[in-house]
Amino acid sequence: MQKETISILGCGWLGLPLASTLAAAGYRVKGSTTREEKLEALRNSGIEPFIINLDPEMSGDDITDFLQSDILVVNIPPERRDDIIEYHIGQFSSLIDALGQSTVRSVLFVSSTSVYPSCNREVTEDDSIDPESLSGQALLLVEEMMMSESGFQTTVLRFGGLIGYDRNPAGYLGHMKEITAPDQPMNLIHRDDCIRIMMEIIRLEQWGEVFNACAPKHPLKHEYYAKAAETAGIPLLPSAKSSGPSAYKLVNSSKLVNALQYSFLYPDPLLAIGR
Repeated sequence: MQKETISILGCGWLGLPLASTLAAAGYRVKGSTTREEKLEALRNSGIEPFIINLDPEMSGDDITDFLQSDILVVNIPPERRDDIIEYHIGQFSSLIDALGQSTVRSVLFVSSTSVYPSCNREVTEDDSIDPESLSGQALLLVEEMMMSESGFQTTVLRFGGLIGYDRNPAGYLGHMKEITAPDQPMNLIHRDDCIRIMMEIIRLEQWGEVFNACAPKHPLKHEYYAKAAETAGIPLLPSAKSSGPSAYKLVNSSKLVNALQYSFLYPDPLLAIGR
């Protein structure tokens, strides 16, 4: 049976290796970038390359051809700007208009656990209310926009902090003076798990869902950076003094694990450091 055609809007740190993995698995893959110099890297990975911009209106190469697909993966985080919410909504309003003229029937939207407030407890997919950050507010509004469309089905995938490869915590230590909120538990996920999870959602056709995706173990901040410093052979920074416990959230991914029968490659982020 012929596999679907998949378009990936945003072939960056996560989108490009996902596109390469899908192409290697036999899918026809179209990928977008905003930079001319990245087109060759897409071609070399077996991906049909497109220049696509959302500024906030959708523009660039043949948008109709790019969206002539069965599935669209959207991986464009909110830009850091003063009008972040209005701008991100504008981007997705333009995308939704274009999708109305397309063959896309399933959308995988990469979101973030920033949609959850730090409420000092475990959070599930039903707890996305009153995000603290503007980016979290923008993401939650866009999630609702995409899920409410009837012309296609959207699955929202809320990733924790992305780690792996060049995103090594040892590299961050050089830009920090101290470890703030050292007793705060972390919600992290390795890029290899991100890609495997997205592949499984597509393979199992898990559409119209909202999933959290975080490693099941949540190391404390000081534990994580201590392990990173030890692995890299560099001094550990001091922990900031605190007048009380830091606000936190523990992201629960049980719904995803049960729906996909998924086993994490890196269930403990401490063991993923340097990989």
